[in-house]
Amino acid sequence: MKTKLIYVVLLISLFSIQAISQIKVNGKVTSAEDGSVLAGINVLLKGTSLSTVTDVNGDYKIEVPHVKSVLVFSFIGLVTEEIKVGNKTTINVRMSADTQQLQEVVVGSGKKSRERLSKVAPTADYAEEISMSGATYHYNQHQPVQQESNTEEYTEISENGFKNPFNDPLSTFSIDVDAASYSNVRRFLNLGQMPPKDAVRIEEMINYFDYDYKQPTNNDPFAINTELAASPWNKDHKLVHIGLQGKDISMDNLPPSNLVFLLDVSGSMSAQNKLPLLKSAFKMLIDKLRPEDKVAIVVYAGAAGEVLASTSASEKEKILDAMDQLNAGGSTAGGAGIELAYKIAQKNFIKDGNNRIILATDGDFNVGASSDKAMEELIEEKRDAGVFLTVLGFGMGNYKDSKMEILADKGNGNYAYIDNILEAKKVLVNEFGGTLFTIAKDVKIQVEFNPAKVQAYRLVGYENRLLAPEDFNNDKKDAGELGAGHTVTALYEIIPVGVKSQFVVDDLKYQKTQITEGAKNSSELMTVKLRYKKPDGDVSKLIVKTINDDKKSMDDTSDNFRWSAAVAAFGMQLRDSDFKGDMNYLDIIDLAKSARGKDDEGYRAEFIRMVESCKLLARN
Repeated sequence: MKTKLIYVVLLISLFSIQAISQIKVNGKVTSAEDGSVLAGINVLLKGTSLSTVTDVNGDYKIEVPHVKSVLVFSFIGLVTEEIKVGNKTTINVRMSADTQQLQEVVVGSGKKSRERLSKVAPTADYAEEISMSGATYHYNQHQPVQQESNTEEYTEISENGFKNPFNDPLSTFSIDVDAASYSNVRRFLNLGQMPPKDAVRIEEMINYFDYDYKQPTNNDPFAINTELAASPWNKDHKLVHIGLQGKDISMDNLPPSNLVFLLDVSGSMSAQNKLPLLKSAFKMLIDKLRPEDKVAIVVYAGAAGEVLASTSASEKEKILDAMDQLNAGGSTAGGAGIELAYKIAQKNFIKDGNNRIILATDGDFNVGASSDKAMEELIEEKRDAGVFLTVLGFGMGNYKDSKMEILADKGNGNYAYIDNILEAKKVLVNEFGGTLFTIAKDVKIQVEFNPAKVQAYRLVGYENRLLAPEDFNNDKKDAGELGAGHTVTALYEIIPVGVKSQFVVDDLKYQKTQITEGAKNSSELMTVKLRYKKPDGDVSKLIVKTINDDKKSMDDTSDNFRWSAAVAAFGMQLRDSDFKGDMNYLDIIDLAKSARGKDDEGYRAEFIRMVESCKLLARN
C-alpha cells in the first residue's frame, strides 16, 4: 500500500511538472528614462540558447520550462536585467542606459590599412526618441562598443575628380539603389565615433531617402527628373540633379514571390545585434507576405543545410517556428550556402514571378569560397539564372562591408545594413516593393557635356559604379537594378566656362579641340542617356533627355534638390573631401532644415540630428 502511495505521489508530481513545463510569458520592455518602448531587446532564457527579441512595439513572447526560470533582458548600451519568472505570466521590464565608456576601436579600410578611431564617452544627453508610424521608439545616440578587436573591411574609394569634357566627353555609370553606407555611418555616429572614410559612399547616403519625383506616365518603368542650380558648397559652380522614379506597384498587383532566406548562423552571428535582430527583422517580412508567396530557409555555419523546404506564406506559423529554432555556432561556409540557396531557388522557380534570395550575414566567410574574388566569380556564375539577390548586413566588429557590396553588385541585387529594428522595418516593410521586386535591371546612365558651357564636371559619388564609355551600349555588361517605387538620385558638380578654378587643367600647348557651331549656339548644358532592360529581358531600351543651362538660385530649387545637396555635403565632410568647399556642419543643418518637407517616418529629422551630433563630435 505504501509503495502504491509513493507511486501515486510521484505520478502526480510528474503531471504537475508537465503542467508547468510550458509557461507562456509575455510582456513589454520600455525605457526607464522616459517610458518609450524599446524594440530589438534580446530576451534570453538563462542557461540556454532559447531567446526572442522584442518587436517594434516593445512586446515579446517566450515559453519557459518552470517557475525557477530566469529571463535575461539585454541590448548594447543598456543595463542587463535578470528576472525570475516565478508564477508570473506577464513580465514588463524597464531598462536603463549603460553609461560605461566606449572602448577604442580599430576599423579596417582598403586591403591592409587601418584607421584608429578616437575614444568618446557617451552621455545621457544624447538619448533621443524617434516617432514613426504612430509609435515612439527609444533611440540611443551612443552605445558602448564591446568588441575586443575589430576586423571590419571596406573597399578603398578614390574620390571622383573633375574632368575636362574635351578629354573625357562622356561620363558613364551604373545606378546604385543600395543604402547600406548610410545606416552603417549612422551606427558609427551612434557609437560616438566618426566613421572611416571608406565606409562613406555618398551616393548611398543620398539614395537612403525617398524623393518627391513625378511618377512615369508612359510605358517606361521609371520617370526622369532633372534640376540645375548654383552649388551650395561653391557659389561659382553649378549642381545638376538627376532623379529616377520607379513606378509604384500596389501590393495586390505584385507577382508571386519565390523567396529563399539564406541565413548565416555561424558563431560570429551570436551577438545580440546579429542573429537575434535578424530573426526579428525576418518575422516582420514574413508577416508582410501573401498566401501566393513561398519561403524556403537555408542556413550555413560550418556547412550549409535546408531547414525549411519551400512553404506557402499561408503557413506563417510553420515558417516562424523554423525561424525561432535558429541558433548561432560554428565557422562560416558562405560559398556553400550560396550554392545551395540558388539550387533551391531554381528548383522552385516561378515563371514571371519574383525569384529572389535574401542573404543575411555579417560577411565574415572563412570556409570554402571566401575571398572577395572567389565570391564575385561565384555570384557572376549564378546571376543569369533569373534569380535576384538582396543582401542584408548585420553586426559590427568583424563586419565585411566590402564582401557584401560585391555580392549585391554582381548578383543583380541590392544591399542594406540593418543596425536596428527600425531599419529592418524601413527595408523590409516600408520599402517592401522596392527591396524585393525589380522593375528594371542593368540600368546605366551616360552623360555628354557641352564644352561650350562646361569647363569641367565631376560625378558626386558612384566611384564603385563607374563604367567605360563603350559599356553603355554593351547589353552584356551588368549594371544596377531598380525596384518598384524606388528612387535613384545622382549629382554632377559643374564648373562653367569662364570660371577660374584650381580644379581646371591649363589649356594644351600643342593641340586644340574645336567646339562645333551647334554646341556654341545651343542652350543645352548636357545630354543624359539611359539604358535599361526588363527584369526578364536581354535587350536594353534607350531613353534620351537634354538639360538646358539655367541660372536658378538655391532658394528657388525644390526640396528634392536642396535635400540631396545637404546629404552630399555631409558625406563630403565625413570624407574630408578635397571638394567639400566652404560649407560647414551648421550650413548643412540649415540647408537640410529648409528641405525637410514631408517626413512621415522621421528619416529626415533623424539625419538632421546625426549632423548635429557629428558637429559635436568634430570638436573633440
